[in-house]
Amino acid sequence: MGTARGKAARLSAGIAALAAWSGLALQYWLLAGSFAEQGQSAFAAAWRFLGYFTIVTNLAVAIVATGMALRPASRIAAPRVRLAAAAAIALVGIVYSLALRHVWNPTGAQAGADHLLHDASPLLFLLAWALAGHGRLQWRDAWWALPLPGLYFLYGMARGAMEGWYAYWFLDPASLPAMLFAGNIVLLLAACGAIGTLLVAVDRRLGRGPDGR
Repeated sequence: MGTARGKAARLSAGIAALAAWSGLALQYWLLAGSFAEQGQSAFAAAWRFLGYFTIVTNLAVAIVATGMALRPASRIAAPRVRLAAAAAIALVGIVYSLALRHVWNPTGAQAGADHLLHDASPLLFLLAWALAGHGRLQWRDAWWALPLPGLYFLYGMARGAMEGWYAYWFLDPASLPAMLFAGNIVLLLAACGAIGTLLVAVDRRLGRGPDGR
């Protein structure tokens, strides 16, 4: 990677990290304040905070983007890790726009946190991913798009079974017919696989030299 492009990649990763960390901090501050008004602790707010795929994914993106900005050769910024984070945050943006954006209308600081986590973070991290080095991924690496959403699904179902609370209406087995619930899971995992495959295809294309090889 050329020096100018390397600097641009690190700068864009730093901006993506700043957006993700800022969104996370603002969202937790708002949630903790809401919980405090109900007489609940900061720990309870943190536990609820970590129940959302958006939060878990933005936390992963913040860590990976920070690594890309500060130590681009580190394991936390390795191609497969970048792919996993990029696929997950792309899914966050897509699912929010298709299934969640229309169900509420946040205002004020909540709107700011909402846009940072669901709009700015996905776009900025995908830009940072595009500017980073490419050409080292194989088609089989598309599977790296699945572990984060897959593990979150297991985690979310376990939490829901214990607490009776599910972060997303389309992942609530108690309120959906079994076939619709199963269909939602299959659709989300298939979307993850498709996003991962697309990212690998882009990586392989960007990794070619000027002569196309």
